[in-house]
Amino acid sequence: QVQLVESGGGLVQAGGSLRLSCAASGIISSIVDMGWYRQAPGYQRELVATFTSGGSTNYADSVKGRFTISRDNNKNTVFLQMNGLKPEDTAVYYCLAEALLLGKTYAYWGQGTQVTVSS
Repeated sequence: QVQLVESGGGLVQAGGSLRLSCAASGIISSIVDMGWYRQAPGYQRELVATFTSGGSTNYADSVKGRFTISRDNNKNTVFLQMNGLKPEDTAVYYCLAEALLLGKTYAYWGQGTQVTVSS
């Protein structure tokens, strides 16, 4: 089991910055991938940025050059630095951890944190 707790959301004006954090607990050694997704009202949940165990990163085209995903050395906290925020970035941001347990992959989601960007 893996538990995820997100923090750092809030209300910011367009052009501003926020930093989201996602702290993982439980069987951290089983985590093979972590990332951030978001869901705006009326839209499907979409990938924002992911971090693989191999160290590579993947970003949605809409956030490239503005958002940066990173993690601490213990790999139990993932961050999302969001700069140059736009009103269209408004959404609930969710942290995802994929864990490999007994040969099976499990997906764990955080509770989500609201990001609202005003124009």
